[in-house]
Amino acid sequence: MADRPAGFRGSPAWGLVRALRPRQWVKNVLVLAAPLASGLIVELDVLRASLLAFLLFCAISSAVYLVNDAVDVEEDRRHPVKRHRPIAAGLVPRGLALGLAVVLFVVPLALAALLARPELAWVLGIYAVLQLAYCFALKHQPVIDLAIVASGFLLRTVAGGVAAGIALSQWFLLVAAFGSLFMVAGKRYSELVAVGEGAATRRSLKEYSESYLRFVWSMSAGVTVTVYSLWAFEVGASGDGVPWAAISIAPFVLGLLRHAVDLDKGEAGEPEAVVLHDRVLLSLAVVWLVTVALAVFGG
Repeated sequence: MADRPAGFRGSPAWGLVRALRPRQWVKNVLVLAAPLASGLIVELDVLRASLLAFLLFCAISSAVYLVNDAVDVEEDRRHPVKRHRPIAAGLVPRGLALGLAVVLFVVPLALAALLARPELAWVLGIYAVLQLAYCFALKHQPVIDLAIVASGFLLRTVAGGVAAGIALSQWFLLVAAFGSLFMVAGKRYSELVAVGEGAATRRSLKEYSESYLRFVWSMSAGVTVTVYSLWAFEVGASGDGVPWAAISIAPFVLGLLRHAVDLDKGEAGEPEAVVLHDRVLLSLAVVWLVTVALAVFGG
């Protein structure tokens, strides 16, 4: 068990906040992707529905983290980094974590059914079922574990579309799906590099090799670039001015290549942390967002 920090940072209250993993909520910004890509996010009803979906995903994803950490407590205590998680470190009792997780599962589903479109409740429900299956069994199944984690990112993008009643492009969904697989394969590679193939912290890692995970992220990156280009050309076909959608392919590809540098070093265990701390990657992301915005709103 990790040493308990001194002062407030070592208190159960602060531990409970950390156990919710608010830093991970940045992933839920993906619910805004479909409204942004459609150009409808400036409409008040769409923006309101998208923000509600974001908040509900923050709650239900925190419930998943609580369950995951409660189930993995013994394995986390053997991990050089995860042993500092609040439940593994003994700051938060497992019973309290699981009780709060139940609340954070039920309330978002109820609010989605009452305040939003029924389809959003279905997406949240599917996300919850898949992630719970992952926590209790599927995380130990090679390849399946990659697909389940990637599906979490995909369902976030779908949630934004269904919450606002926006039809989702097939190319957009494929970008989300294979882009998610690229990120997840890189995360697993980083874990493998960090703890070694013989580590007992994640059983599925024993079934992977560095070369296999490199293959997965290379394949998924290639597919992601292809389908993103098809989406960009589809968007650009409706405009007559500067082909901003096609131009956005350049920063998108450069961003993937830059992130691959971090993957290759085994330093992408937390993709959101890499993006926020790599200034070049963050700059490429900003340029990409600007070109996409110009394509969607200026076309």
